[in-house]
Amino acid sequence: MKKTLLFALALAVIPVGVDAQVTPSASCADISPSSALEDVRSCAEQGYAVAQTRLGRMHATGEGVPEDYAEAIRWFRLAAEQGNALAQNGLGVMHSEGWGVPEDYAEAARWYRLAAEQGYAAAQSNLGLMYIYGSGLPQDYAEAARWVRLAAEQGDADAQYLLGFLYDNGEGVVEDNVLAYMWYNLAADQGSEIALDNKDIVEQRMTREQIAEAQRLSREWLEAHPRGGN
Repeated sequence: MKKTLLFALALAVIPVGVDAQVTPSASCADISPSSALEDVRSCAEQGYAVAQTRLGRMHATGEGVPEDYAEAIRWFRLAAEQGNALAQNGLGVMHSEGWGVPEDYAEAARWYRLAAEQGYAAAQSNLGLMYIYGSGLPQDYAEAARWVRLAAEQGDADAQYLLGFLYDNGEGVVEDNVLAYMWYNLAADQGSEIALDNKDIVEQRMTREQIAEAQRLSREWLEAHPRGGN
């Protein structure tokens, strides 16, 4: 596994959600990745968590503004303290990587948990990864499996890879080549190269019947969880 890559990806794909704690004006309700910087900043300064999260992400990645981790932290924190799960996950990433703040896995895990408990898949995956490594909290593969499963069932490719890894190695779950293949296969279908590599490795230990079963489970999961569906 590549710890830094997984953390970084979780920040890079932060989408724009709907803030449940503020009734936005017509213009601020429409903040999206295509919104003009002045609109995002105006809404962020008015206290809209969605816009604050968007502005934090822009500063964290240098998208349309100079890369500025301190500013990213400031805007993420304002939104996170309103309960915005995307911003909470963003703060977790910043603390886990030491971007704009001292590297602090315990603080990262705290923010990931707040977002994960709201059902945000990227944070659930990140929290599971912290449990796998024992970073900022005690190593606990059973807890890791619980959190990454929640994210994997939402279609998060990183979590699907991690769940495959846990089944592959019998960590936190009973070792199961069929389920390892299934979850690797689902992650690989979304473009995860490391999942594809691991699927090929586990396949070498499987019978034809086991491979067919794993492929059937993958198809059934995809049928039950259509992309873009509810």
